[in-house]
Amino acid sequence: MTIGAITLLATFALTILIDIPIAFGLALSSIAYLLIFDAAPLMVSAQQFVAGMDSFTLLAIPLFVLAAQLMNSAGLTATIIRLCSAAVGDIKGGLAVVAVLASILFGALSGSGVADVVAIGSVLLPAMYRSGYGKGFSCALLGCAGSLGTVIPPSIVMIVYGTTTNTSVGKLFLGGVIPGILLGCALIAVVLWQSRKHGWAGGNPFDRRDFLVALKEALPALLVPVLIIGGIRMGVFTATEAAASAILYALAVGFLIYRELDWPIVWKCLRNTGETSASILLIIGAAGLFAWILVAEHVPQVLATLLSEWTSSRTAVLLVIMSALLVLGTFMETIAIIIIVAPVVMPAIHQYGIDPVHFGILLTVNLAIGANTPPLGVDLMAACRIGGISMVESFKPLLMMVGAMIVVLLLLTFAPEIVLFLPQRMK
Repeated sequence: MTIGAITLLATFALTILIDIPIAFGLALSSIAYLLIFDAAPLMVSAQQFVAGMDSFTLLAIPLFVLAAQLMNSAGLTATIIRLCSAAVGDIKGGLAVVAVLASILFGALSGSGVADVVAIGSVLLPAMYRSGYGKGFSCALLGCAGSLGTVIPPSIVMIVYGTTTNTSVGKLFLGGVIPGILLGCALIAVVLWQSRKHGWAGGNPFDRRDFLVALKEALPALLVPVLIIGGIRMGVFTATEAAASAILYALAVGFLIYRELDWPIVWKCLRNTGETSASILLIIGAAGLFAWILVAEHVPQVLATLLSEWTSSRTAVLLVIMSALLVLGTFMETIAIIIIVAPVVMPAIHQYGIDPVHFGILLTVNLAIGANTPPLGVDLMAACRIGGISMVESFKPLLMMVGAMIVVLLLLTFAPEIVLFLPQRMK
């Protein structure tokens, strides 16, 4: 590795140590590299910053964020929780199971782990406390379950990865369906085990009439993933067009069916979307500049050469990359990891014949785990803030849940057919 690349990475590591926000750390270390080594005019930093965001597909990010804001404000979150509660009934740990199921369903609306945690946690965490669930357990569960929003399509993380690596976002969406369900099942298994151990009771007994009423109320929300995935699968629209369609659908449902929306609420959703999207795109632009320098320093080629000299096993390479990503996920933001790491490792991915869709889903699952591992752990942090506890209180139950998610990650690593089953059937 060249002295320039080492200097760039060391400068970025220093910005992390002194707690500079990721976006500014990426930009500062990149500009420092250009000034120290006089590798290119400083104007290049602005050009590459803008180029990192110059993609039609990335327009899907603010559109999906706005769609999720509108659906949450329209009352779709409450109908999803009622449906899950009616379906689960009075099994032990039923309320915790509801949290996982509701997170999966809302993840199919939001595409964001933090949005999932906030929407579901603000409703369910107080109820879980009242039912005797441990605060640390409840927050750890909501953080891990909420992170499924990055795996269940439509996923903002998948959009960024697809744009960065020129991989089909539609295939990534389809590839995330089965892994997202498997992760949910793993968390439910932990919930049932702990609930039996601690004697956490369920809710009301299952009632067929209540379930049908809840299903009818939640039907507009359940149609959203059908609209998005079905539309992409049938070739009706792209991911970006699907996001725009979701906004129109959310407005129609909010104004005409649930009648919870009004124009002041829509304006508030637009403002929140602007703030959220600006922070995401700022990271994307800065990370794009950083990744451009890494490519210019031939870091991807060096990494591919080192891996090929070390092993010829495709699985071994995946395990090494997944292990490195698990470490990076503990202290770096998800979007930044994708834009920095993906261009660096893609030459090795292609060299070993690894399907980019398979790798993209592994990366997404890995980052969902990283969103709950301290010291950063943005999803866990959001859950603990809503629950009013420190992150330390959630660490013990968190180990079981993160362990279950890592087991699923290993399963997907060794059995790519699970990920590729649906994308391979996409025309």
